[in-house]
Amino acid sequence: MSNDVRNLEPKEMWNCFADLNAVPRPSKKEERVIEFVKNFGESLNLETYVDDVGNIIIKKPATPGMEGRKTVTIQSHIDMVHQKNADTVFDFDTQGIEMYVDRDWVKAKGTTLGADNGIGAASIMALLASKDIAHPAIEGLFTIDEETGMTGAMGLKGGLLDGEIMLNLDTEDDHELTIGCAGGVDVTGEGTYEQEATTGDRVGLEVKIKGLSGGHSGMEIHLGKGNANKLMNRLLYALDSEFDIRMASIDGGGLRNAIPRESISTLSILASEKEAVEEEIIGLAEMIIEEHDTTDPELEVLIESIDAPKKVMNQDFQYKLLRAVYALPNGIYRMSPDMEGLVQTSNNVARVLVAGGSYTMQCLTRSSVDTEKVDLALQIQAIMELLGANISLDGNYPGWAPKPEADIVKLMDKLYETQFGQKADVSACHAGLECGILGTNYPDMEMISFGPNIRGAHSPDEKVQISSVQKYWPFLLETLKNIPERG
Repeated sequence: MSNDVRNLEPKEMWNCFADLNAVPRPSKKEERVIEFVKNFGESLNLETYVDDVGNIIIKKPATPGMEGRKTVTIQSHIDMVHQKNADTVFDFDTQGIEMYVDRDWVKAKGTTLGADNGIGAASIMALLASKDIAHPAIEGLFTIDEETGMTGAMGLKGGLLDGEIMLNLDTEDDHELTIGCAGGVDVTGEGTYEQEATTGDRVGLEVKIKGLSGGHSGMEIHLGKGNANKLMNRLLYALDSEFDIRMASIDGGGLRNAIPRESISTLSILASEKEAVEEEIIGLAEMIIEEHDTTDPELEVLIESIDAPKKVMNQDFQYKLLRAVYALPNGIYRMSPDMEGLVQTSNNVARVLVAGGSYTMQCLTRSSVDTEKVDLALQIQAIMELLGANISLDGNYPGWAPKPEADIVKLMDKLYETQFGQKADVSACHAGLECGILGTNYPDMEMISFGPNIRGAHSPDEKVQISSVQKYWPFLLETLKNIPERG
């Protein structure tokens, strides 16, 4: 199947993508892919450097006649989100991604594809290896851990890069030129609770929500997709209001930057109420499925009889937990009043794990306005504190302020219209890009982000459009060809 991908055009880029996807590269476990990229640069006899945190910089001189142009830093991250369908057997720590071609799309078998941001990284590799592409002096910057904290970008020191212009290749719509993005902060609430032994004539139920669309919690937060953690809590809250249910565990969601697709809970209920509880769940499920028919057509709510759990949450904690999760804001918090259609501030209730006397709730709060981001994070903190949670706010990173008058923005906007006969969408996005962080140590570097069409990022539905890559690649080459002379 990977051979089908290797035969796509432009072959140089797709082959680099296939090579990269053969290397396991989960966030925070990038040792193998760091070594892979380092060896790649050294094999080309190019100046290759790995910094203190694991970012790789590979520098290539200008092609003849381009020596007087501005140096360009081309940047992508090499880690990828690891998500798979529940019924997919796959070990991200040891296996390469299994890709296949489906008409105009490249997909993966039941897992994330890694096009985010492997397509960008493969593009840089192809440029570095090329012998016939005109370009100024370029330096490939491959950052680590973008998906779970942006620690690579945060750890990159000033003085290592020569570029006056940065091309970030991490945008997922080929008609967009991105010139700004949101910042983010991770909000975590953790604590313990007392358990009680189940008593009386009780039976167990396992309730499972699955089949939600999921996706990128920044780029797709405006689409109104269902959040498994919020939907599970809605079900449990309704049941708790009508029946004598006792909750033993909840396990929902996963990564902060992915909209939760699945949640599972185990309950202890009175044997005499079993039929009524199941009927109530079925009725609630039908309502929720109808509400989400457009955004989440594969949504399912499953019920399975199990042995009654031996221990459950004490009632006081159960009461407070259900109300805390209900109160947590999820989705769009505020739209931008200054840029039409742009989500300004949002929150993703990413993880709810309650079992064995301890609990964790994790959110990712994003905003292009730093003060509003902090305000929403504090609101979430206050809700969690009412539950008695210990709160941590980590991974705080800045947004990227748009500079529409920058020379590289004007150049690429004009090139896009000339090449494709229509105007590009020059805008900011709600995802977290590394440009804002990198700009703190390189404040004079002009930055812009672009890339091919990628859909379903951060979910097993991730795919990249072949025809869009074939549009994006020559646009990248034309940009490099037209980089201006140094001032």
